[in-house]
Order: sequence, then C-alpha cells, then structure tokens
Amino acid sequence: MANINKKILIVEDDKNFLWILKQSFISEGFAVVTADDGEKGLESATSEKPDLILLDILMPKMDGIAVAKRLKEIGNKAQIMFLTNLKDVQHISEAVDTVKETDYIIKSDFHIDAIVAMVKTRLGIK
Repeated sequence: MANINKKILIVEDDKNFLWILKQSFISEGFAVVTADDGEKGLESATSEKPDLILLDILMPKMDGIAVAKRLKEIGNKAQIMFLTNLKDVQHISEAVDTVKETDYIIKSDFHIDAIVAMVKTRLGIK
C-alpha cells in the first residue's frame, strides 16, 4: 500500500484493540502513533502533530473528553474522532459539545474496516 502521507494518533487503553487498529491503519499506508492513556495521548498530540486523533473516552489518567478540551484550549488543530463503547446521551452530548466537528463512533457497532473508511473520509482520502 502506498504511503498516504497522513499521521493519525490512536489513544486507546485496550491494548488488543489498539494493536488491531494500528495494524489496520499501517496496512492502509498511514503513519500511526499510539498512546494507552489520556496523559500520553495529550503529550503525543502535542509533540507528534497528527492530522487526526482517534480518541477513546474512558481511559486511565485522563478521559478522552478532558484530552479533547485541553487540545482545544492549547489550539491543537488535529481533527478528533471519538471511538468508544459509551452509548449514553450524556457522553455523546459532552463529546460533541467539546469538539463541534467530530464523529462519535461506537466501537461495538462498527467493523475495523468501517472505522478506517470513516477516517479516510474525514481526511478527504479516496
């Protein structure tokens, strides 16, 4: 697969799911950076300057919504897509209110290939 020339950051505390996501995006030609908790995700988002961040919500040290709020405060321009199993209206509303132009993906509702396709669409990749 050709290099897509886009970098994504995956912030996910489920190590097995993180590995599967990482391999799927690498096989599609993405540069991939990973973090397994919110604090590491915030650090990586700042230092690595990804084009897009796939962000879990329930994580150790700092939840995904807090990470998104902090990134917004510091002016980080990466696109954010929330990737979680939380289906309640409160979490969905808070995530969407934090990041106005976002996707809220319920992990259990989508196959990995569909998640990759959604990221490509968000980044304008055909």
